[in-house]
Formats: sequence, structure tokens, C-alpha cells
Amino acid sequence: MHQQAGRIIIYTGNGKGKTTAALGEGLRFWGEGKKVLILQFIKGVKVYGEFIAAGKMGADFTIKQMGLGFVRFATKDTIEQHRAAACQALQKAKEHMISGNYDLIILDEILYSIKFGLIDKLEVIELIKIKPEKLEIVLTGRDAPEELTNMADIAIEVREVKHHLRQGILAQKGIEF
Repeated sequence: MHQQAGRIIIYTGNGKGKTTAALGEGLRFWGEGKKVLILQFIKGVKVYGEFIAAGKMGADFTIKQMGLGFVRFATKDTIEQHRAAACQALQKAKEHMISGNYDLIILDEILYSIKFGLIDKLEVIELIKIKPEKLEIVLTGRDAPEELTNMADIAIEVREVKHHLRQGILAQKGIEF
């Protein structure tokens, strides 16, 4: 067997678990002594469980919250702030990719950033094109553009079958956040 070049992995779809699956990839990498960076393109206002856990894991498993929170609540006045934050996250992703400091970079919710018009899919395509050969990249979020899916080595669609939110049960700490 030969060493596989770094892959491009996408977790997309309307179901719960895209970020969780990406975190699982990161945990596996970290457990093998590799360095992991997670850039969260939307999250950034609240502290989530994964952020707390990463703080306990040390410098080789880093999460950086780059967003301003849920975009669906953005107004005409605040959408530009969301765009600026997403553009900054994209620039940081590029810098970290080129740095060679990480074995795996997870671009959490980057696909949402495309969906909500915060960044252009062509910018993400260009980012993927400059990926160093051995670097693993994971992209998460709903509605992955076909062009990105075609570039991926692995594309997983997470489909909701049943969810307790539909029954009026609020999001649970440790499950949804």
C-alpha cells in the first residue's frame, strides 16, 4: 500500500451531525499525534462544548471561532459584519493551509457561508486548489455546491430522519451545542 495524499472531505445535508462527524475526524487525527485546526465560520458568539473540550486537549487541537453567530438573524445592518468575518476566516484558512503547521484543517460551516452569500463558492474552490498535497481538509455545512462535491474525495450527506426539535423539545447542551 502507498501513502494517500491529503483528502478533501465534505459533510453536508439537512441532518444533525455534520460538525460532530468532522470533530470525530479531528479527534482521530489528534489521537495519532497529528495537529488539528478547526476554523468555525459561523460560530463565534457562544462557547460550545467542543470549544471547551479543545481547550483541555492542548495546542495540537485548536478551535478558532471566526463568526458572529447565526446568520439567519442578521439584519441589513449586520450582514456586512458577517461577510467581513467570513472573509477574514477564509483568509486565515489560506494562511494556515500554506503554513504547514497542521495535518488536518476543518472548515466548519464554510458551506453555510456560501449558502448565505457571505463568501463566494469560487473563493472556496480556489482555496481548495492551493491545498498542500498532504494536508487533509474537511468542509461542513448544508447545501454543498456541486463543484465542491466533485472536487472532494469523500462527500457524506447527513439526512434528518427524526429530530426531537420537531417535537418541541429545545436544543440540549452537550447534544446540539
